[in-house]
Amino acid sequence: EPCRNFHCKRGKVCHADKQGKPHCICQDPAACPPTKDYEHVCGTDNKTYDGTCQLFGTKCQLEGTKMGRHLHLDYMGSCKYIPPCTDYEVDQFPLRMRDWLKNILIQYYERDLNTSGILTEKQRNKVKKIYQNDKRLVVGDHPVELLLHDFEKNYHMYVYPVHWQFHQLDQHPVDRLLTHSELALLRASLVPMEHCITRFFQECDGDQDKLIALKEWCHCFGIKE
Repeated sequence: EPCRNFHCKRGKVCHADKQGKPHCICQDPAACPPTKDYEHVCGTDNKTYDGTCQLFGTKCQLEGTKMGRHLHLDYMGSCKYIPPCTDYEVDQFPLRMRDWLKNILIQYYERDLNTSGILTEKQRNKVKKIYQNDKRLVVGDHPVELLLHDFEKNYHMYVYPVHWQFHQLDQHPVDRLLTHSELALLRASLVPMEHCITRFFQECDGDQDKLIALKEWCHCFGIKE
């Protein structure tokens, strides 16, 4: 099978010609496998697609056109009205995001107590200190004032989760800089719940070079080290 180990980028599929030579062609959006409602995605054209297969197949077919250049995954889920992010809301966003990252790591740690594999040994040791701290703020929908107080009082608990998320995103390539594409997956999954994430990422890029360095990332979250 000539296509077995032949890789194509998203939106394309492998096709063998008459001579049996593999090459990539655009995915036919109509041929994408059926999806559930929760797998729908919203494109930057404000159109709901049945899934990423249909979205990237459509983008591939529009390759070379202005519409194709501007079509990207905007966020997970069907398109809906996303309210603008106010100055007040963007100021409060890091409080919720820090708490969320801390709780994600704790959730991973609890899973690893039964079946290890999510976190490395080094990561488990880091999170264990947070998990065992009896002053830790438990999971919940806390008011902004409480989140701010907890950050000021238990600052050390939030440093590692912020660093951890940066290094989870910094993968293609690992260069201590976050590109738009590296941020895209996290942003796409959070937009429906946290409409300020787009503006937050834009303002994190202090020097406006379209890259977020570790120092810029930490500054956005109030981490001093």
